[in-house]
Amino acid sequence: MTTLVAQIAPQRSTQYSALASALAPHELALSLIGKHILSMAPVQLGGQRFLQIELNQALEPLELNELGALAMTSAFFEYYERIGNASGPFLKPIETGFAPAFPEDLVTTRRYKGKTNELFTHFLCNVARFSSAFANEPWQNLRLFDPLMGGGTTLLTGLMLGADVTGVEHNREDVESTVSFINQYMREQELPCNMQEDKLKNAGKRWRFVLGSKQCVLASGDTPLSAKLLAGVKKQHLIVTDLPYGIQHAGGLRDLLTQALPVWQSLLLPGGAMAFSWESTRFAREEMVALVEGVSGMTVLNAPPYNQMGHRVDRVIKVRDVMVVCG
Repeated sequence: MTTLVAQIAPQRSTQYSALASALAPHELALSLIGKHILSMAPVQLGGQRFLQIELNQALEPLELNELGALAMTSAFFEYYERIGNASGPFLKPIETGFAPAFPEDLVTTRRYKGKTNELFTHFLCNVARFSSAFANEPWQNLRLFDPLMGGGTTLLTGLMLGADVTGVEHNREDVESTVSFINQYMREQELPCNMQEDKLKNAGKRWRFVLGSKQCVLASGDTPLSAKLLAGVKKQHLIVTDLPYGIQHAGGLRDLLTQALPVWQSLLLPGGAMAFSWESTRFAREEMVALVEGVSGMTVLNAPPYNQMGHRVDRVIKVRDVMVVCG
């Protein structure tokens, strides 16, 4: 048996600190090392928050690499109660070997109103991958689609992890500002970047980036038109998005998903997975499960830990939940 401790990802605000503590065990349980976990428990070491993890075996190099790509934990250590006659605890840092495809500040530098917490977006991306038939594929082999991309946090996270990414957003200004950000960031970092603009007949506009070996496609238009906006783009392994919030949340969200889910499903490869978050205060999980399965015919994963990811965000978004759907 092997004992590890995982440091909970540090956050500036209390609300996001609580978020990381709440979601870290679920992310670990669904990850590729989840099959080795015997138990997990929160511990305080040196005034810092950790998860103590009991494993039934030592991890292989590829499994260690997976640890480095997790969102809600920031560092891992081997844990020893004592060494020889010296009483511990003692921690030995673990080198995971994970290296992001782009600098991590590609995600954190981009600021805009209404931006979803970066680590939560990263968490959604990981949960979608772990739940798909492509869980054993490296990020470099995957394609990720956000059909409500806003300012592009999901796409930038996917690029950082190594995926090819695609996004659709109805707000033209959001898309254009994301296009400008990518161009400026790549230029400042002296990274390869080639861009092409496409005008789409009766649909919208599309920007295609080649960023070294990675592809990034951004389209301006309504998400029910995603199939037209992404004509010629390969089908996606994963769909990740944060559904919109607002006063008319329940009714508006029902209409949106009724129109959009069949389109999104058509863009997903067999075996692919979709992960999305929404404010469940006014749209209960049971209602969402019934809507998604009724409209799309896809399967909602609704057993633990999938039905245990609800968490408080702030006074506006009182409870945000996560849903994972498989084709």
